[in-house]
This record gives sequence, C-alpha cells and structure tokens, in this order.
Amino acid sequence: MSAENVAPAETATILVADDDHEIVHAVSKLLEMEGYRVICAYDGMDALDKMVGERIHLIIMDVMMPRLDGLSAIMDIRKTRNIPIIVLSAKTEDSDKILGLSMGADDYITKPYNSMELLARVQSQLRRYMRLGDVLQSGKSEIVRVGGLQFDTGAKQLYVDGEPIKLTATELRIVELLMRNAGRIYSAQEIYSKCWNEEAYAVENTVMVHIRRIREKIEINPREPRYLKVVWGVGYKIEKLPETNPA
Repeated sequence: MSAENVAPAETATILVADDDHEIVHAVSKLLEMEGYRVICAYDGMDALDKMVGERIHLIIMDVMMPRLDGLSAIMDIRKTRNIPIIVLSAKTEDSDKILGLSMGADDYITKPYNSMELLARVQSQLRRYMRLGDVLQSGKSEIVRVGGLQFDTGAKQLYVDGEPIKLTATELRIVELLMRNAGRIYSAQEIYSKCWNEEAYAVENTVMVHIRRIREKIEINPREPRYLKVVWGVGYKIEKLPETNPA
C-alpha cells in the first residue's frame, strides 16, 4: 500500500464482527499479518459497543448474528458514520447482496471467502476512504455546484438547498464524479471502475443500488428525479442545471 493513498497499516483499525469465532480469528490473523489493528465482535450489539470511543476505519460485518443482525447494525452505524463497511456473509443470492448494499454496505463478499480477495477489497476500500473520506483532509476545498446541489470537496459534504446530506463513502465518490461531470452519461461499468477503482464485471445491480440510495437522499420525489437521471440502456448522469440559492 502506498503511503500517499492510505494511512500506514498500523494506524488503520478494522472491526471484524461475526458470531463464528473461527472466522473472526482467521480474518483477524490475516489482517494483523498486514499490520492492521483489529477489534473483534461476535454479534451486532457487541459491534456497536466496541465502536464506542474507538476510531474505526473499516468494518467487516456478518449478516446472520444473534442479539442484533448485521444489517440492523449497519443501519444504526450509518446514522452517524460513513466509514467503509464490507459484508462477509454465507448468503449468496443476488437479492441478498442487493439488500446488503441497500442497507448501507459498501461491498459484499460471500463465504467461503478467498483470503487474497478479502485483503484486496479491504485495501481498496481503505485507500479510497483515506483519500476521499473524512480521515485525511488536505485542507484545500472546492465547491462544486449543480442547481441546488453543493458539494464541498474538502469537507466531503453534500448540501441540497443548503441542507447537509449524510452520504456513505461510496455514495460520496459517485456524487463527486457525477457532479464534477454534470450532463455527462456514465455507464454502470464506468461508475464502478472509477469509484471502486476495480475492473467492472456484472456490476449493474451494485451500482443501481447505490444510485437508488443517493436519489432517496437528494431528490424531493425519487420517482421523478430532478438531478440524478437514468438514461435507459446507457447509464446515469446528474443533470446539468444552473446554480440556485437556498431560500
């Protein structure tokens, strides 16, 4: 990992939550060998408790856990934090993946997992989060405006008609890409490759879920969007609109 793009591994703290103690142990050892600090949790409530007072940079979360399931835990985390969340689950159907992403996960990996793939996803999410999220800031800020949308590139904060909107790290990357290039249509594959920085393969559902969540947050009527448009059979764009001033 390059120090220019991601904080040194020893400063990155990862929370691993799974009710299978063997999986928690195996994933923890894998991450610790790469120099990460790991905090272990064994159900959703335990994960939320372990986050109190801790500076967590990434979460690996199982879905089916006692006391509080992983999806409910993710929804709770998303109320206050935009850190990357990777779901690691035995549920392999496309509908399960779509549900996980809809609840606020940034990525979804199925069990049994490939150790090298998991590490690559962790490094990729951390690299983007450290560069584009709220962990490292250069102090330089630019305001990108489209209609009533304003995106502060330094603070990584989107405003709609002057009101701050809470977005996940992945949603922020998509919004910044589309706002900086308002009017340009991007295919799902282009959005994925630019925002995930990975080769795009069968990514339509993944991108669609994130687009839908962004729409729900920025549009008055998501079914008749003013800003985030679908160009059927081609891709997605943010409509190029003149700047407006909030009342």
